[in-house]
Amino acid sequence: QLQLVESGGGLVQPGGSLTLSCAASGFTLQNYAITWFRRAPGKARDGVSCINNSIGSTVYASSVKGRFTISRDNAKNTVYLQMNSLKPEDTAVYYCAATRQPIGCRLFGVMTYWGKGTLVTVSS
Repeated sequence: QLQLVESGGGLVQPGGSLTLSCAASGFTLQNYAITWFRRAPGKARDGVSCINNSIGSTVYASSVKGRFTISRDNAKNTVYLQMNSLKPEDTAVYYCAATRQPIGCRLFGVMTYWGKGTLVTVSS
């Protein structure tokens, strides 16, 4: 079965950190560009960060640049999102998605595979 599974969400205080994981089963993540999206309560889904499948180039939304870091471990078939200096407005369900893309990666558009999401709550 081809699937992506996110983990690592939870409750954290403002200023805290979390690391999300996106693990693939049934296919090799190395062949795909991976994008993290999030959907905050009452808002549309937004692209947060992505990483391509060749040289590992990355893209970040302006709202998270300098605070979040995306990385991949092809040996573990997993992509990570390290989130630092978390703010209440980062509260959302975070999803990872995979798509084949010959060059770069993108924070929008149609994706081939989606995970079911993991909830991140930033609150004191």
